[in-house]
Amino acid sequence: MLVFNKIKELEELISLEKQKGRTIGFVPTMGALHLGHISLIETSKKQTDITICSIFVNPNQFNNSSDLLHYPRTPENDIKLLDEAGCTILYMPEIKDVYPEKDVRVFNFGFLDSILEGAHRPGHFNGVGQVVSILLDGIKPNKAFFGSKDYQQVLVVKSLVKQLGLLTEIIACPILRESDGLAMSSRNVRLNEQERLEAAAIPEMMKLGNQILKLYGIAEAKKYILSVVATIPNMKLEYYEVCDAETLGILTEFSPKQKAVSLIAVFVGNIRLIDNWMVN
Repeated sequence: MLVFNKIKELEELISLEKQKGRTIGFVPTMGALHLGHISLIETSKKQTDITICSIFVNPNQFNNSSDLLHYPRTPENDIKLLDEAGCTILYMPEIKDVYPEKDVRVFNFGFLDSILEGAHRPGHFNGVGQVVSILLDGIKPNKAFFGSKDYQQVLVVKSLVKQLGLLTEIIACPILRESDGLAMSSRNVRLNEQERLEAAAIPEMMKLGNQILKLYGIAEAKKYILSVVATIPNMKLEYYEVCDAETLGILTEFSPKQKAVSLIAVFVGNIRLIDNWMVN
């Protein structure tokens, strides 16, 4: 696996490979890699000739300075995992290589920026838009692979690509889960033993919530979620919504004919976790 710290050097190599007719797959990450990330690498390897992974903790997408400070960083283990997974190229830039000067661009993601993650993390998606646009413009991959745990982010990135007229195809990949159902996340390692046990309630309540909303409606599912969270000492609900799976429009009534997804954000202790489950 080749490792690059400068985008200019990487651009030269990519240009040569594209001249040979090779397709480029790209997996952008913020490091602290787990098997969910590796599954994106494996999917890219199946669909493209060359797989590039980036590791960059993007300061522009953190609306909480403490969250940025405590975000897990495990570069040695990340490199080992990527190498073993057969990743072709790793791009690990310094901040000045990604942002040689302050990025003042403001993107318009419309409705997506005003609900769920957009409402609770102001400026987050704009920061995502800034870094993803820079990475896609520099690497120019044929396909870029994102995990569906960040469901809303995938829709934001697709909107970004459309707005900028980029030629990269955005591929949403399935959520990978731990043996107890908890969605794999770099933040999981920050949970203490008790919090980790409590976090396992998230997938269970989401699955049962989906069953309740199909039988009794969305309002009853919300009551159920609130009741479960109230019984868990270290858990605090930020939001639980059922949305149209394509537009993320928030639903108040469920129709079996409509493709829907339930989404949740909770704090377990000081750690914020998100998850989503398709309803139908």
